[in-house]
Parts: sequence; structure tokens; C-alpha cells
Amino acid sequence: MEIAVCRAADVALLDEFIGSPGAVSTHARRFARQQAGGSTYLVAWLDGRPVGHADVIWDGCAAPEVRAALPGCPELNGLAVWPPRLRSHGIGGALIRRAEELARERGRTVLGLGVAADNPRAAALYARLGYLPLTDYVDRWSYEDRDGTVHECVDPCTFLTKELPSGSLDVKRP
Repeated sequence: MEIAVCRAADVALLDEFIGSPGAVSTHARRFARQQAGGSTYLVAWLDGRPVGHADVIWDGCAAPEVRAALPGCPELNGLAVWPPRLRSHGIGGALIRRAEELARERGRTVLGLGVAADNPRAAALYARLGYLPLTDYVDRWSYEDRDGTVHECVDPCTFLTKELPSGSLDVKRP
């Protein structure tokens, strides 16, 4: 498996293998944000196919509760592994570790992410990786479907954070 920063050519493959709701591709929106400098969109590849993704949003979570609790904390957003049979095989963890490396490279000392109240499997992964609860919030997002109907989504979530050790985690042995 390889974790790489999304390229323009990857968006069509992401749409093909990891679809998204809406008239405008979620992958295209994330790639555009990356091109504007607001994020880094990571893609997990296995045998030439995208099997996961995560978006590191450098100015953080938009929820006011999170911004008040920890201003300026970058957010790992949209972590997903597809198809579901590939979950619990280390792909999500690899995406998270790469996001942590990127944050450290930018001099960040903490990384945060949200977990929906109805996603105990993800919450267990984040806890194993050292993420601790910071604050509850409501994640609000919308998308426009192919018929032009706008869907408003509301998810109760908890924002989790992890202190990032400085420097490399690689241990050199003699």
C-alpha cells in the first residue's frame, strides 16, 4: 500500500472507485481546496486503485465549539476506507500516521479529528492511536444532488486531539 498526496489525475479514479454524493464530486472539492493551499488531500493506493482518503485541513475544523476550544488546530477530515471489506487492515491507521507526519513537518504540535457519535469502530481506532476527547460539537455539511436538491446533514460528533511528538519517530539502531 502507498499513501500519496492527491494529483489532478487521481480525482477521476477516486470518483470511479470511491464515489461521493452530489452533483460536484467531493474528491474534486477536496482537490480544489488542496490546490488553493488550504489542505493536503491524501489517497491510499493498493494495486493501482484508490482504497482510502483523508483530508488535512490546515486552518482547522469549522465548528465554533472546536475553534473556541483549540484555535488553529489542523483537522484530519473525511477519513474513509473503501470498499468496506478493506477496513481493519491498517489503511485508516496509515492515512492518520501520514497526516501526523505532515502536521509535524509544518511545525504543528497537535492534530485533531471528529468522530460521529454513531461510529464506535472509528472511535476505537482513534483511541488506540492516542486521540483524546476535546469537545462535543455538531458537524453540519451539505451537498447538492444531481437533481439540484440541497441536502443538509447534521451529525453529533466529538472532536479528538493528539499531541504530536516533535522530530522523527524512526529509531536508529546501531
